[in-house]
Amino acid sequence: MAPPPLQGVRVLAVEQFGAGPWATMALADLGAEIIKVENPLTGGDVARYVTPYTSDQDSVYFQSFNRNKKSITLNLQHPRVNEILHPLARASDAVFNNLRGDLPAKLGLDYPALKDLKPSLVCCSLSAFGRHTQRTAEPGYDYLMQGYAGWMSITGEPGGSPQKSGLSLVDLNGGICAALGAVSAILRARATGVGGDVDVNLFATALSQLGYVGAWHLTKGYQPERTPDSSHPSQIPSQVLPTQDGWLVVMCAKEKFYRKLVRILGAPALADDPRFDSFEHRLAHRDELVTLLKERTRKKPTAEWLDLLKGEVPCAPVNSVQEAFADPQVAEDDMILDLPHPDFGTVKTVAGPIKIADAEVEHRRGPQLGEHTDEILQTLLDLSPEKIANYRREGIL
Repeated sequence: MAPPPLQGVRVLAVEQFGAGPWATMALADLGAEIIKVENPLTGGDVARYVTPYTSDQDSVYFQSFNRNKKSITLNLQHPRVNEILHPLARASDAVFNNLRGDLPAKLGLDYPALKDLKPSLVCCSLSAFGRHTQRTAEPGYDYLMQGYAGWMSITGEPGGSPQKSGLSLVDLNGGICAALGAVSAILRARATGVGGDVDVNLFATALSQLGYVGAWHLTKGYQPERTPDSSHPSQIPSQVLPTQDGWLVVMCAKEKFYRKLVRILGAPALADDPRFDSFEHRLAHRDELVTLLKERTRKKPTAEWLDLLKGEVPCAPVNSVQEAFADPQVAEDDMILDLPHPDFGTVKTVAGPIKIADAEVEHRRGPQLGEHTDEILQTLLDLSPEKIANYRREGIL
C-alpha cells in the first residue's frame, strides 16, 4: 500500500463546531496530521457538549467531526501564548481557523502575523462573512446563511413557510471549499516557497451554490419560485410522486425517460399528448400532467415501481435515515467506520466519500480534550515535562 496522499502535511487548526472541523477531518481522512487547538478555559470545542449522546467533555456529535485528529489545549489570549503558538506554526504547513472574521488578525493567526516565522506557511480562514467586509465582525451560522443566500425562499411547498435544508449544507460545503483552498495553497507553497492567506466564507459558499439558478437570474432576470413536490424548476417530471405505501423519486432529465415513464405507468398516450410532448409543453401544463401521474403511481407500492422502473427511468425511494444505512451500497462502499471509544464503547461514524485506490488511513476516534498536548510539545517543540507542567500552571495550556 502507498502512503495516504496527504501524509506529511501538518495543519494547526483553531476550530470549533461544524464547518471548520469538517474541513480538517476531510484532510485527516486523507492522511494529514491535524493538531486541533482547544481553549482550556472554556472546556474546548463547544461541539463536545452538543446533545444528545454526550459523555464527560465528549459527544457523538463531536466524534462525527473530529476523527483522526490530535488535540492540544492552548489559551490563545494568554500574553505568552506565542512561546508555543509560533513554534507550532513554524512546524506546520498551514494554520487553519474557523473563527469570526475579525479574530484571526487579532489573535495573530493570519499570514501577516506569521509569515516571518515561515514564508511558506498557509493561513486559511473559514468565517461567516470573510475577513475584509462590513460584516467581518458578525458571527454566522448555517441556518442564517440559508436565509441570507436565498436558499430558504426556494425550498418548501408553494404557499408554505420558507424551509431550510434537512442538513447543514452551508457548513459542510464551506468546510470542503476551505479544505480544497488550503490544499491548493499548500501545493503552491511547496513549489514556490511562498504561502499566504486563504479566505472562504459561508455567505459566499451559499451564494456560489445557487449555481444555475443564480446564472438564470443574473443573465435573464429569472425569479425562482418554490415548486410543488420537490420538483425541478423546468425538467418535468423530476420530483417525488406518491405510491401506495410511500414516495418515489423520478428524474426525467431526458425526453426518452419521460416516454419510458408514462409507458411503464400504463399511460403511453401521454407521451404524444400535445400538452406534454416536450419539456416546454410539460412545464406549461405541469399541474395537469402531475395530477395524471399521481393517479397512477398511487396504485402500487414503492418497491413494485422500483422493480419496473430500474434500468429504464432514473428513480429512487424516499428512504428514512435507517433505510438509507440499510442500502447494500453502504457496505459495498465501506461507508461505516467502527471506532473504539472509552466512554461510548464503539462510535459508528460515516466514512468520507473519497477513496484512494492504493492508500488507506487507519481511522481513529476523535481525541479527548488535550489528549495529545504533552506528546506534541515534547516531540515538535522538544519541551521537557517540567516545562510543560509550568506552562500548564501558568494557564497557557
